[in-house]
Amino acid sequence: MGVSQHYRGPDGTMHVASPDGRAVLSMNTLLIVDPLAQPGPYLDRASGVVLAFNGEVYNWRQQAGAWGIPVGPGETDAHLVLRAWVKFGPSCLDGLDGMFALAVYDPRVGKLFLARDRLGEKPLYWRLDGGRLAFASEVTALTGYGPAPLVLRPEMSAIETPVGVDTPFQGIQLLAPATVLTFDVTTTSLDQHTWWRLEERQPFEGDYQVALADFSVVLAEQIPLRAPAGDFALLLSGGLDSALLAYLTRPPVCVTVRYSGQDRLDESASAARIAADVGAELIVVEPGTADFATVLPHLVASLDYPMGNASVFSEYMAHRKIADLGLKVVLGGLGPDEFLMGYVRHALVLFGPEAVLKAGMESYRPLAAKLMHTAGQALDPVEAVTRLVLRGPDPGHRIRALVAEAMGRAGGDLARALTLADLATAWRPLVMTSDKLAAAYALERRSPYLARKVVELSWRLPVGYKIAAPAAGKRILRDAARALGMPREVWDSRDKLGFASPVPAWLNGPLAAWADAHLHAALADAPTELRPLLMAGLQKGGHFDRTRMQALLAAIWFHNQPVRAAA
Repeated sequence: MGVSQHYRGPDGTMHVASPDGRAVLSMNTLLIVDPLAQPGPYLDRASGVVLAFNGEVYNWRQQAGAWGIPVGPGETDAHLVLRAWVKFGPSCLDGLDGMFALAVYDPRVGKLFLARDRLGEKPLYWRLDGGRLAFASEVTALTGYGPAPLVLRPEMSAIETPVGVDTPFQGIQLLAPATVLTFDVTTTSLDQHTWWRLEERQPFEGDYQVALADFSVVLAEQIPLRAPAGDFALLLSGGLDSALLAYLTRPPVCVTVRYSGQDRLDESASAARIAADVGAELIVVEPGTADFATVLPHLVASLDYPMGNASVFSEYMAHRKIADLGLKVVLGGLGPDEFLMGYVRHALVLFGPEAVLKAGMESYRPLAAKLMHTAGQALDPVEAVTRLVLRGPDPGHRIRALVAEAMGRAGGDLARALTLADLATAWRPLVMTSDKLAAAYALERRSPYLARKVVELSWRLPVGYKIAAPAAGKRILRDAARALGMPREVWDSRDKLGFASPVPAWLNGPLAAWADAHLHAALADAPTELRPLLMAGLQKGGHFDRTRMQALLAAIWFHNQPVRAAA
């Protein structure tokens, strides 16, 4: 299975068997911290504990000192994690600040442990067949391990991805974020528990100026820690989130994406000014329709299975360019929108559709119309959020149930409820496409705003500190940028478009016949469950309707021979 994912770690694919012969761990290594470091997996000879590790722990040197664990020359964060596990077991996870998916086999207790980071930045899939448990960073590595019948989840139409721990393959699950799975190799019993819960953080106590001072300090301290010591690239859209990252991390290279004839989506001029101000080289990627048609099969293969967001094609093209430059690390601006009320849907729920439209956001009328009640009455927040996140039918009301469960854990705070609802629905395709598209080109994708201290402080803040008016989301982030001395263009900028692309318009225009041909070909032998999505894709949509794009992703995915065999 390691060989099937070799491109995720081109610096070496190795296998290590545990001393008791009951486990084999494989690992593809991408060397970031030390290019001369030993590739994994990693074995502690005294205890026999074996570790396979994917990701980055940013506070590993501090934790080594705090835990009294020696880390020698040529050793990395993985060696710290291995020795911490030997010493503390799974409880060491709470001390790690970073993004990771890991597997540990401990022969002292005869158990295999799988664990993921707090917000699921790194993927980890697993399957249990009889008495054997297999795991991998990609679903396709596990579909080749044994039978895995295709299961077409209705959520793939509703929100463009399976939800929770589901995948489109029976018997293969995604390990949930902040979860430890324990497998006893003797009894084959399995247990899972959550090792971190965002909602357990206590509300912030203090006025806005105290909060702003604290938030500014946390940003200034934590964000630069996510930048590697060597060269790296920043995805720079020109908006607040990525612009602030540019000033705090000082990247040598910035990459932006623009499309010919799409002035509304073009933020390259703003990106150019910011890059020049921080002394970075700006690389402008300008894809066209021919690029989309050419790369789509590899893009779909990189995703493992269909999952969508507005920027998937733009990100793919940006990552390809960054890899061509010989770089290994790319930074992006995920996080502030979810934790600081940066999406228009947040404003629609908090202030109502009429207030949002009156605030000059007329272009969002189609979205606001989802909340317009015939009797003029406000919708229940759960119903409002469900309507706003859905992009298709919700059979069985599963998405609504997810939203209700998530919002019920927020203790009555509507802004925190919106964050939890995002994490339960729209977050998975965002964070996972970022990792998968980067990994396809042997890049490590980092999201500095997901630093533990930034996330937890953002969560704790009162709603008014996050958004003060319908068109004023991410209030404290803007004010922190100003307090940290950033130019007005950064903190007073309109929200970024997030590398949005004109692909929906292309699929209704110059690529319409090409898209229809793929959809019709897939319909010829598609399973019953997939046909509604493919049929919906044959209907022409609006400029920003992603239904046709999602159907095309599904058609290309199904055309893949292993997927067809599973069906």
